[in-house]
Amino acid sequence: MQFRTIPISMPDLSGNEQAYAAEAVASTWISSSGQFLDRFEREFAEACGTAHAIATSNGTTALHLALATLGVGPGDEVIVPSMTYIATANAVTYCGATPVFIDIDPDTWCLDPQKLEEAITRRTRGVVPVHLLGHPADMDAINAIAATHGLWVVEDAAEATFATYKGRPVGSLARAATFSFFGNKIISCGEGGAVTFDDAGLERRMRMLRGQGMDPAVRYHFPIVGFNYRLTNVAAAILCGQMERREAIVARRREIVAAYAGELAGVPGIGLRQDADWADTAPWMASCLVDPGLFGCRRDDLAEGLATRGIETRPMFIPIHRMPPYRDAAKKRRTDLPLTDRLGATGIMLPTYPQMTDDDVRFICAAIRDISEAHLSRRRRAAIKRVATGSDRADLRLPRAA
Repeated sequence: MQFRTIPISMPDLSGNEQAYAAEAVASTWISSSGQFLDRFEREFAEACGTAHAIATSNGTTALHLALATLGVGPGDEVIVPSMTYIATANAVTYCGATPVFIDIDPDTWCLDPQKLEEAITRRTRGVVPVHLLGHPADMDAINAIAATHGLWVVEDAAEATFATYKGRPVGSLARAATFSFFGNKIISCGEGGAVTFDDAGLERRMRMLRGQGMDPAVRYHFPIVGFNYRLTNVAAAILCGQMERREAIVARRREIVAAYAGELAGVPGIGLRQDADWADTAPWMASCLVDPGLFGCRRDDLAEGLATRGIETRPMFIPIHRMPPYRDAAKKRRTDLPLTDRLGATGIMLPTYPQMTDDDVRFICAAIRDISEAHLSRRRRAAIKRVATGSDRADLRLPRAA
């Protein structure tokens, strides 16, 4: 058995990140003011096609800040997908509101617009679609339904920085959008986030809320209760270095995902998500479904087998409506999300980061094939041939619910 240490992710800090961070330290502007903060907010807003960008301490605080600025509060409902990192729902809960979970689209794995309308009630205030794993949600359809009901939309773009939807940048597709710059994200400063938006009326309140509620025009005057959600100038310096290489970073991630698709085509029981023709993704994690009946073993067995070869993986997110903080309320609502549950049970994330080589991808995919073969009996192989004759099974999809 071959062994090679391949982590699930690794930040690419090979540009000016270290030099800019050192410059920030040398300037003594290491807290929440400085030239790199101003530069990053300006450049990030421009890249997202928005008038404003406000940097925050992480992606979760960006979400909370956006929702709080929009006035989300007790008694409100906010529609979110259950297939996402739990921060999406937690930010709603921080505001005293209730997250309402709906199912995903079988092709994009993002919030399904067809399920949106039936979840809207008189208490619904907004929708937070998630651009899952770097693929944009169908924002035109979501925005049209929201507008009909007088709802706002906030993009959760934590995993999709620099993706585009019908030629328009993610971050510019709704009332506001939020981003994460955690260590495994598209660009990173360790911990960090941002909110992008066009509405000038939101900027003053959002900056006040981010900075403990202090009036920007009157120092140490606090007309509202706010939060300490500011980003440091040192972290912003790292992000400025990342911004200089963003096109190369995204391009390499796309190459890696394409290489996985090529290598895994024809492997029975492996289903890859296909990009919608209106999407240019910014791949966060290459991911696939594992059908145990065809592949020969369960997703978790595959992960264990890859780990013995030094290959780190991650299971797909556990659906939030199955988590203890949200489970009881979801049961009371009779929440039934079959596609979300299937993706959560069978999806696996594979190593994805710019420093990976093509040989790394080939090594991982060869290991996947070997593990499948090791688990398949001759009888099972014969059964698969009968079931899958004429098909390489690369088009395996989540079935659309009736």
